[in-house]
Amino acid sequence: MRHFGHISPTVRKDLFHQEPVEFTAGSPARTLAAALGATLYSPATRPHLAADVAKQAGRGVVSMVLCLEDSISDAEVAGGEENLVRQFAEIDANAAEAPLLFVRVREPEQIPDIVRRLGGSVRRLAGFVLPKFTESRGVAFLDAVGRAEEVGGRPFYAMPVLETPDLLHLETRAEALAGISRTVNSYRERVLALRLGVTDFCSAYGLRRTPDMTAYDVQIVAGVIADVVNVLSRADGTGFTVTGPVWEYFRSQQRLFKPQLRRSPFLEEGVEELRTALIEHDLDGLLREIELDRANGLLGKTCIHPAHVTPVHALSVVSHEEFSDAQDILRPERGGGGVMRSAYTNKMNEVKPHRAWAERTMLRAEVFGVAREEVGFVDLLTAGLQV
Repeated sequence: MRHFGHISPTVRKDLFHQEPVEFTAGSPARTLAAALGATLYSPATRPHLAADVAKQAGRGVVSMVLCLEDSISDAEVAGGEENLVRQFAEIDANAAEAPLLFVRVREPEQIPDIVRRLGGSVRRLAGFVLPKFTESRGVAFLDAVGRAEEVGGRPFYAMPVLETPDLLHLETRAEALAGISRTVNSYRERVLALRLGVTDFCSAYGLRRTPDMTAYDVQIVAGVIADVVNVLSRADGTGFTVTGPVWEYFRSQQRLFKPQLRRSPFLEEGVEELRTALIEHDLDGLLREIELDRANGLLGKTCIHPAHVTPVHALSVVSHEEFSDAQDILRPERGGGGVMRSAYTNKMNEVKPHRAWAERTMLRAEVFGVAREEVGFVDLLTAGLQV
């Protein structure tokens, strides 16, 4: 697998100063956590799930979650499990390259049971998504992943979802975060990334953001995101990758506010139509939220529609300017610190305070690549959408 691996090598060469690296399910966890990108969710009940997975892999998806939880009704769970077993067998029989595949379960007991039922096709399973994760539920879930490893004879990753009311409520948030931190640190080798369930956060107060607003415009949600990053995603070696919240919209609706997507990046001939299409599908708000995700310390994003994947990946590519700054900051001769003017002569690079940012930027550059100096996100977006 590699990001933008679905486009031709010739096009990639024109787009990238440094192309994204290839990776596999066996790559280091640090690489996989950064490479998750747009993680596409799909109900486990879909009758042609194996074909869907192959189709999305051909469109650049590198991680998917097959969901047995909130995306299906209680009455569909048993059928969803049976369907998963059939579809994994088909995926395995086709021997085609598949994305990193995770199963979102409801209860811990499902985890070893699903692994047992998958049989040989379990080799296609990367791990499990653990919903409504708290300290007490988390221990049970992560122990169940351990039992599944014994059944399957191989390791599995876990991605806890942080979405419970005790994280949202001010009087319980600090202890809830401390408990989650204790749990995930005790099972660090199994935890690939932490995911945010912003829809559940909004539900606790009867809220729903419109397509004109990002998660960061809903202040009660923005506060939780900030605290999760504060406790669980520190750059001192103790932190985890935390992924961005889901963007719920994919069809045109009547707008209350002006489009947020500036015209200037789209002024080249024939590109204005792309801007119009993005606005009509409510993706201008998504683009803004992706930028705010990264500014607030999140990497990757939960997605519920294939149209969201390419924008997430296009905006995850490291710009040539970012790469240049990160390289300068990390030069061995800068180990003693100091301040310098950037190679682009438009900012100050201070070695010690900016070092953690530079290290994260270089990891993102490894998995998403570095754009050529003249290449912008519109070029990357267009290339990804034209496949």
